[in-house]
Amino acid sequence: MKNWNTVVGAVGIAGAALGIWGGLVYAPGDTKMGDLARILYVHVPVAWVAMILLTVAFVSSILWLTKREWRWDYLQEAAMEVGVVMGILLTVQGSIWAKPTWNTWWAWDPRLTSVAVMVLTFVGILALRAFVDEPVKRATWSATASVIGWINVPFVYLCVKWMRSLHQTQTPWGTMAPEMLQVLLFNTFVVSILCTWMVTVRYGIAAGERAKEMAE
Repeated sequence: MKNWNTVVGAVGIAGAALGIWGGLVYAPGDTKMGDLARILYVHVPVAWVAMILLTVAFVSSILWLTKREWRWDYLQEAAMEVGVVMGILLTVQGSIWAKPTWNTWWAWDPRLTSVAVMVLTFVGILALRAFVDEPVKRATWSATASVIGWINVPFVYLCVKWMRSLHQTQTPWGTMAPEMLQVLLFNTFVVSILCTWMVTVRYGIAAGERAKEMAE
């Protein structure tokens, strides 16, 4: 398993290097935003994968609450931690994009605000896990909080359609140049591979920590 994780990590890192080249060199600039749009080749995949990871944490939480099997608590913790990292990265990238586009690092826009709420919610759940010592209580409380906190995740995706927003709506795939779509999909695959690797490693750490707790 350790060797497999190493291979997956190496493939992900090599793919990231190729994806960066694709976003900077292979794909064309946007007709409206020019080279500024190149950050979207990373920003969009990170957004998708962050929401997927937090959805994995949500499903794992439900499975823990219904089945009481420790593997679901391990997965919930791992997916949530990596999802929070991706959420923070998403927020930083959004600010970098917003400064030249909106002339500000931050605006209380529905998309930006809902992402911030999403990230802070799951950071709070991770803090809850850190302060609860009893394993079953920790798993149950954090799972319940994750189920409630996940409600904001679909809103993050849909708010630009439901509300007035500075943030652009999702671009239909059919309107994109083939090179742009290729790089976007490739980078989504690469970010997914890297995050799968990180979740797998963190899952193993969580399982080891729980085994140690049970032995004490």
